Amino acid sequence: MKKNKIFIACDTTKIKKINDIINKTKTKKIQIGYKFGLEFINSKKGRKFISKLKRKIIFLDLKLNDIPNTCISTIKAVKDLKANYITIHISSGLEALKAVKKISGKTKIVGVSTLTSLNEKSLKEIGYDKKINSLVVHQAKLASKAKLDALVCSAQEAKLVKKVFKKEIITPGIRFNSISNDQKRVMSATNAFKAGSNWLVIGRPITKGNIKKNLQKLIDHLKK
Repeated sequence: MKKNKIFIACDTTKIKKINDIINKTKTKKIQIGYKFGLEFINSKKGRKFISKLKRKIIFLDLKLNDIPNTCISTIKAVKDLKANYITIHISSGLEALKAVKKISGKTKIVGVSTLTSLNEKSLKEIGYDKKINSLVVHQAKLASKAKLDALVCSAQEAKLVKKVFKKEIITPGIRFNSISNDQKRVMSATNAFKAGSNWLVIGRPITKGNIKKNLQKLIDHLKK
């Protein structure tokens, strides 16, 4: 039976908390990976901690968004961390996407489409004319053209994206209830997998409070 795949977002700078998350999310019922964002990677002991992790699926959420040369240099600078996945904004442009993919080696390059914290109003504020669905599909086509390994989008766009992007789809903005926090485009874990997501990114619903109970709650939720 195919296991559901979850990236747990380790959004903290506290090593003790990260160790707690890793130790309390050991399970054979679902596949677990660990996502580290800029907050932890740039913390005093964060990089060293990641470098010592063994036999874990590591997702470095760098969200690169720069000129091709800088993006390439950054990928090379973190190669020693042996990350399984690294993110780059699709808005970096086709040249940067292709360049990063070319030198990535075994690391999967993940294109970030439109952040799940944005809605139609937010897009207009920053100067986009396209509707969210159209914009994300456009970005997915660019990711496909650059031969990226995976794409980050909200589960609400997953079905549309799968028509133009045939590799892994990773979706944040996953909730067990109606609390959306700072996310705008959210969906339940079960519905996200049904929509076509391959990996879900889940943070606070698992890491806040009783981690073991929260993880079991997720496993039970996915059985429904």
